[in-house]
Amino acid sequence: MSKLQLSPNKVACLQKLSDENGIISALAFDQRGALKRLMAQYQTEEPTVAQMEELKVLVADELTKYASSMLLDPEYGLPATKALDANAGLLLAYEKTGYDTTSTKRLPDCLDVWSAKRIKEQGADAVKFLLYYDVDSSDELNQQKQAYIERIGSECVAEDIPFFLEILAYDEKIADAGSAEYAKVKPHKVIGAMKVFSDPRFNIDVLKVEVPVNVKYVEGFGEGEIVYTREEAAAFFKAQDEATNLPYIYLSAGVSAKLFQETLVFAHESGANFNGVLCGRATWAGSVEAYIKDGEAAAREWLRTTGFENIDELNKVLQTTATSWTERVEA
Repeated sequence: MSKLQLSPNKVACLQKLSDENGIISALAFDQRGALKRLMAQYQTEEPTVAQMEELKVLVADELTKYASSMLLDPEYGLPATKALDANAGLLLAYEKTGYDTTSTKRLPDCLDVWSAKRIKEQGADAVKFLLYYDVDSSDELNQQKQAYIERIGSECVAEDIPFFLEILAYDEKIADAGSAEYAKVKPHKVIGAMKVFSDPRFNIDVLKVEVPVNVKYVEGFGEGEIVYTREEAAAFFKAQDEATNLPYIYLSAGVSAKLFQETLVFAHESGANFNGVLCGRATWAGSVEAYIKDGEAAAREWLRTTGFENIDELNKVLQTTATSWTERVEA
């Protein structure tokens, strides 16, 4: 497969988003709906805008000194963009949170008052967009989604800013993504979607993707039912790597810090030349309870101890497992 060709400015932006070894060790905190749900577990009243904004500021302030960059949302994350470490790059999310639960279509939708131009003006080094995609949906539906991504890709070319596409695969006919039933089709769904969006017509620079298996069902990882042997799982990681010529990074999908780190080691051993991570809840989730129950000082204490340990351990794992994005880009 041919290597990705990037403009000088896109290269400079990717350098800002990665560490000195070309590895993207990014902190994801563009959660909106998921953050509200997390906060609501610890308080009876609806989480406020001020609470959401403040927690994002605290995480940015305490942890971006250990991350190469941070992903935030323009809805609740703008105050946090001012708290980033001087060396940390910034990605901003362009999609509306969630999807219409009355339909299985999960159509993409941009934030109403944002554009790639406005995201760039805000100081971002990349535009991130999240797409739900089922490779086995009707051609009509998937053409609609593909056209939508083409528009964003063209916008990012016009603004000369990197485009990170986050793909969340799903099956229109399986409601429970955590089920063994879905685990069986997940490799096909994840790898198939990556193949589609590796086409140059989309102008995507980095893919943010799920690991191709549900690790809880891999022999030796999970407690319960086994869907994949270790050999089968390893083959899926290798197939995922071969499915794209683009730089790609893994999302943590809400699993624990320890399980995510173990997964990265397994991916590397399986021959996956991934280029880093955008790790969210696996790093900061525990700070939510501390913040809601005991306030700012308690949240900072959690972030400085457990939060730091999570990100520090993750960085150590990345240095031995991830490869530089420059290897996938034409020099």
